[in-house]
Amino acid sequence: MPARIKRDDEVVVIGGKDRGKRGKVLRVDPKKERVFVEGLNMVKRHERPHQVAGAQRAETVGGVISKEGPIHLSNVMLTDPSDGKPTRVGFEVHEGKRYRVAKRTGKRID
Repeated sequence: MPARIKRDDEVVVIGGKDRGKRGKVLRVDPKKERVFVEGLNMVKRHERPHQVAGAQRAETVGGVISKEGPIHLSNVMLTDPSDGKPTRVGFEVHEGKRYRVAKRTGKRID
């Protein structure tokens, strides 16, 4: 199945605790059908400080760290590049190349 949402896309969350918020996609996990959106679905993780071999002090800081959690693909929609509203994604083939198209306006996304 072709990728409807890619890294660096602007998306709107349409379900869950962050409904209505928007952000930039940091990474996509196609096998698990999840996306990580900048600043959304923040989860806290307890991490230990790690030391790199040969270094005198800890390289990474330990403690409670907040980071983005995964959001299912069905709970996000791509924003239309022309007006910023959520849209479904279609595909069109032009001269042998496939392009993503916003269903709201019919304009190409990339």
